[in-house]
Amino acid sequence: MDSSLQVIIDALPLLLQGTLVTLKIVIISLLIALVIGLVSGLMSTSLNRFLRLIASLYVDLIRGTPLLVQIFFIYFGLPTFLDIRIPAETAGIIAISLNAGAYISEIFRAGINSISRGQHEAARSLGLNRYQTMRLVVLPQAIRRMIPTFVNQFIVTIKDTSLLSAIGIAELTQSGEIIVSSNFRAFEIYGVVGVFYLIMIMILSRASRYVERRYAIG
Repeated sequence: MDSSLQVIIDALPLLLQGTLVTLKIVIISLLIALVIGLVSGLMSTSLNRFLRLIASLYVDLIRGTPLLVQIFFIYFGLPTFLDIRIPAETAGIIAISLNAGAYISEIFRAGINSISRGQHEAARSLGLNRYQTMRLVVLPQAIRRMIPTFVNQFIVTIKDTSLLSAIGIAELTQSGEIIVSSNFRAFEIYGVVGVFYLIMIMILSRASRYVERRYAIG
């Protein structure tokens, strides 16, 4: 027991460093994904058939291929084709952002469509144009309904970052792999890695419940 505890204590600095890298990637990726998802979601509910087609193709392409393949394509495939170099962390952020953005796009689309047509008609009768109706009437109501689904996607994204270890990014999972390769104490190290992910997800879940209670969502 003492030996296991010492192994965990010795591993904590590198695991904490990996956790910070994971959080950095998650925060940046989700901010980008929210913008992508909002734009794509608005396009998917647009009256313009061409915009709906573009949004549909993007969502189908991303949701129809594994995230790991997307990561490899961006990190290995694109640089070979374009004769450029993409840093591993940049490639990871791009892949996570595009992947999460497609799912968030569907969340926005479903949320916008959940607002009754009567709300749209009432806003238009007050003289609001389509843009004002969406910004002032539809989106504020839709976003409140989307918060629980957003949190579920954020949790998935946190766990998805573990796949970035495949391209050598020193996030939490990769940090654990580095430690295990040096001390061969897989049980203790991967156990702590799992606990770190659990803590991040529990904090996010608790924050979500507070927001839901605060705004009486449900």
